[in-house]
Amino acid sequence: MKKGKGLFSLIVLILLVAAVPLMAADLSTRSEAEFKAALIIPSIAAADPSGVRLFAEADTTDQDRYAQALGDEEFLEEEDEDYLEEDGAGVKIVDPFEPLNRFFFDVNDKLYFWVLKPVAKGYSKIVPEKVRISVKNVFNNISTPVRVVNNLLQGKVEHAGDEMVRFGVNSTIGVLGLFDYAKTELEIPMRDEDFGQTLGVWGLEPGFYINWPILGPSTLRDSIGYAGDYFLEPVNYIEPFIDQFAIKVGDTVNRASLSIGEYEEIKKDALDPYAAVRDIYIQYRKSKLDR
Repeated sequence: MKKGKGLFSLIVLILLVAAVPLMAADLSTRSEAEFKAALIIPSIAAADPSGVRLFAEADTTDQDRYAQALGDEEFLEEEDEDYLEEDGAGVKIVDPFEPLNRFFFDVNDKLYFWVLKPVAKGYSKIVPEKVRISVKNVFNNISTPVRVVNNLLQGKVEHAGDEMVRFGVNSTIGVLGLFDYAKTELEIPMRDEDFGQTLGVWGLEPGFYINWPILGPSTLRDSIGYAGDYFLEPVNYIEPFIDQFAIKVGDTVNRASLSIGEYEEIKKDALDPYAAVRDIYIQYRKSKLDR
């Protein structure tokens, strides 16, 4: 047991050490202007901490890019996109802590461009894309309880059943979740629901806007939802904590490596990046709730 203790953290550390030369090369070629031009919150690309934004005026292209960065395949593959065209201009959420939120926006932004993105790029040069997709599939499979419970709480019994079938198929035929056999062969998509959405379905208003350090954008309602989902996520029960932390870091880097460039596309024409990301996210979350 002692030999196995810290195994996951050791694997992650080895990957990070191996990526250092590549990171250094990437940083050395980045101009100061590029650092200062960082416009998009990074942390939401790694974990989807359920948030809703203010003054929703984001177009569907930006929503798709945002969903791609979050790895929300169900959103991207939804055939009926009528809900994406709804006018969200009337949806407004107060932002009483805007100065503080903007500060954490900048902090998260620097963490992405100075740490997460270089590490993810180095990692992507070491690990083939097919392997990284399989790693993402494993984590998606592990998180099945979050989706099953929230689908049931929202009354989406059929979708909850889909999730249980997906888990059974992908855990066996899909080799412990490495391959999404349920999607590719049986055409059963992932039914992504979280407790923030569940509270919304129950009628709870978003409350005020929050931009958390590390975690990124959210609202009062979705912060409560994120806390609720914490207890449904199996990874959070891994001990010792160092292994749990290393696994989460690995998942974060892996997911970021699959979405590099998405935020850069969103930010390209943004006059006010803080407001732009906030707008895109509120419409994205509203669209998920309206499905």
